[in-house]
Amino acid sequence: MKQFATSAVVEADPNANAADLLVARVAATPDLPLFALPTGSGGWSDVTASEFLAKVTALAKGFVAAGIEPGDKIALMCKTSYEWTLIDFATWFAGAVLVPVYETASPSQVQWNLEDSEAIAIITQTADHFARFDEVRADLPLVRSDWKIDLGAIDKLIASGIDIPDAEIDRRRSLAKGSDMATLIYTSGSTGRPKGCVLTHSNFVELSRNAAFAIPEVIHPGASTLLFITTAHIFARFIAVLCVHGGVKVGHQPDTKQLLPSMGSFRPTFLLAVPRVFEKVYNSSEQKAESGGKGKIFRRAADVAVEHSIAVDAGSVPFGLKLQFALYDRLVLSKIRAALGGRVKFAVSGSAPLGLRLGHFYRSLGLTILEGYGLTETTAPISVSVPSNFKIGTVGPPLPGVSIRIADDGEVQAKGINIFAGYWKNDSATAETFDGEWFRTGDIGEIDEEGYLTITGRKKEIIVTAGGKNVAPAALEDPIRSNSVVGQVVVVGEQKPFISALITLDTEMLPVWLHNNGEDANMTLASAAANPKVVAEVQRAIDAANSKVSRAESIRKFRILDIEFTENSGHLTPKMSIKRNVILEDFSDVINGMYSGSPETQGQSLVY
Repeated sequence: MKQFATSAVVEADPNANAADLLVARVAATPDLPLFALPTGSGGWSDVTASEFLAKVTALAKGFVAAGIEPGDKIALMCKTSYEWTLIDFATWFAGAVLVPVYETASPSQVQWNLEDSEAIAIITQTADHFARFDEVRADLPLVRSDWKIDLGAIDKLIASGIDIPDAEIDRRRSLAKGSDMATLIYTSGSTGRPKGCVLTHSNFVELSRNAAFAIPEVIHPGASTLLFITTAHIFARFIAVLCVHGGVKVGHQPDTKQLLPSMGSFRPTFLLAVPRVFEKVYNSSEQKAESGGKGKIFRRAADVAVEHSIAVDAGSVPFGLKLQFALYDRLVLSKIRAALGGRVKFAVSGSAPLGLRLGHFYRSLGLTILEGYGLTETTAPISVSVPSNFKIGTVGPPLPGVSIRIADDGEVQAKGINIFAGYWKNDSATAETFDGEWFRTGDIGEIDEEGYLTITGRKKEIIVTAGGKNVAPAALEDPIRSNSVVGQVVVVGEQKPFISALITLDTEMLPVWLHNNGEDANMTLASAAANPKVVAEVQRAIDAANSKVSRAESIRKFRILDIEFTENSGHLTPKMSIKRNVILEDFSDVINGMYSGSPETQGQSLVY
């Protein structure tokens, strides 16, 4: 059983809580901007550390005046925004516990999160958020308060707490110790009913303090980031807390369609994203070049960029390659760099593998993508690549204070400062997910000699074909999904004679691709799914993925669906991961159809 540990670099303080991170930041740099708010005219207005602390304290007083007691749970349904982190810290300063609710949650999901957590209050940001809560409020007798941000709830709470003394907030914010619950986060529920993960104050405090030491090039006073992925998920939530600790200025843009303009004006130094974002930036850049008659130049620039990065890793860049890279950097790559704000040097990517080609492409662009790995149960990161010893294709070594090991069956297990306290009111599930003190991640991986972790698949998603071949779907799905026209990929074949796949099209990129390829950009999704050029492009993506695996693992048939997998359709989680079990059930007839017919036709490459 191979294992690797990284020792903590900061001495643990069992009495510290998450509120202390803000207090320490203000003491160190009271005038340092911690946030920037959009002004409405394309500009940004800074909020200093001391200004943020004053606002947090004032809102905490409002919670106290409203009857919130230490240990009470407050649910929050809010877009990625300054208000999210303001409420987060104000809840801690009032001695309470925040229960995030995904802004896309259905009424039944809202009900479950509030009922199971025993929340006594909820904060919603929009009328739509409130409507979903209001639909089930009669079944939530414990919820006695609801506050609506869009109707001025924050200002009203602040006004109501004006008579609460500072000493009361100081007392309350100091009540929680490291082992106490800091938040209750419900899993996104890709299978079964969501479970509440109990994350402690020590999880946030010790992980923040150690992570800042692990990647000082990224997290430091004066750095900045633009958050756009949901802060209801632990990935962005932890980064938001880490930025307060590290003195990083944070802006917010929940509308991804406005992401590039916001990046141009905010000009962050690092990004937090999932691989799909980097795929879309690349694909949209390629299709934009194609529409301008410069598609071949773009693809050649991309090839040279990848070759250049690989040569850098090898330790020597040939002179001719240097010249080519300098040319294409000026003609193509510099324009993409400018579109990202011109200052971005690093990105932290999680939730799925990025892929070697994109990793090398972005590195030559001047953007080092540090892939990380973690789960809600591990307060987000278990490991992350570090700029000082960067290895494309891995998710890095364990963070300081964290240990990882590979079990005999290949499962990645972890222990350390980041591991949650257990599932809320679910001792049996907690016991099942631990092997002694080691947390079972459910993922399959490998560790190299330097402790760098590579994730190769999800344990419960491994497909065993009728011939006994074990197939990790991610090895096929991830490279296929990077194609411009592909939305999602679901590899199937459990106890079947060969591997097949369900494909959906990317409805955002598809019209551009169709136009660039001489087709009607406005054709229906059903027509596009049967279009010979689209089918050929999907086949090309599948052929490329198949070239990396054995024939027994390769995709022999596929079907392009004329629908889109979305959260609303029930096929994606809030972090845009596929709900494999739901898809397999909903499309069982389609899947079975790919395996019907005589054995002679079962090996054909296409069914549509």
